[in-house]
Amino acid sequence: MTDKLRSYLYLHFCVLIWGFTAILGKLITLQAVPLVWWRVVLCCAALIVLIPRAQFRGLGDRVYAQMFGIGVLVGLHWLCFYGAIKLSNASVAVATMATTSFFAALVEPVLMKTRVKWYELALGLLILPGMALIVGNIDWNMKIGFAVGIFGAFLAAVFSSLNKKLIDKQPPPPLVMSFTELFGGVAVCSLVLPFLLWQQPETRFMPIGADWGWLLVLAGVCTLLPYYLTLLALRHISAFAANLTINLEPVYGVLLAAIFFQEHQDLNPYFYLGIGIILLAVFSHPFLKKHFEP
Repeated sequence: MTDKLRSYLYLHFCVLIWGFTAILGKLITLQAVPLVWWRVVLCCAALIVLIPRAQFRGLGDRVYAQMFGIGVLVGLHWLCFYGAIKLSNASVAVATMATTSFFAALVEPVLMKTRVKWYELALGLLILPGMALIVGNIDWNMKIGFAVGIFGAFLAAVFSSLNKKLIDKQPPPPLVMSFTELFGGVAVCSLVLPFLLWQQPETRFMPIGADWGWLLVLAGVCTLLPYYLTLLALRHISAFAANLTINLEPVYGVLLAAIFFQEHQDLNPYFYLGIGIILLAVFSHPFLKKHFEP
């Protein structure tokens, strides 16, 4: 198995796991900022125990500053994603995240100092009608949630491209990279959290009841593991290819629901057309890349 194929398999596994995050975002009763804060704090606590101390040595202050800065963007992205869910609904959040591929087709060439690839722009645009057909019942009156989600998608394109640039230079140990970036996410959430609690005193900070269990699942299974595997995958594929593959998240989610809950009986033909468009975009990318970049 080649490194590139293994990287794509890692990504598909991550996307399968990420299919549960929007559901968990609804199950957890905390608002967006406390939810993300607990998510990244639990991840960091686990990593500080797991990572051998020797791996933290020898990277240099500049590399740590770059990873921390990327983590700040990751934290802002999560705040936007869960903010979009709370301000609108999960469908709006998923639909706006589909624009990440289009943004990545523009952002990655700028950061990597390469030319913009027209076929990647086209595939990024092709994803949008496919996602619109899948989510279907979007209430476009939820403008604030939609705008927040779009900004979150842009941030995702930026931080994934920055990670690719950092990894291409001299890849830090993936666990150390995960910890430092997630710590950056903790920092930005810790700055935002007091303002939220001050402006909205009724906001609950502490999880209650089943929140603790769902948060542990969100942190360990849906954050820590896929974050680590995505950083490994970026060593062999582009940020655009990673973001394009992530658009399969709702496809995997619905397929799981069909297997376990027989929910496919409620789906209309437009949904399957949307799936077909997304699959066409995702799986045609390697062939187009090989054809236009021999």
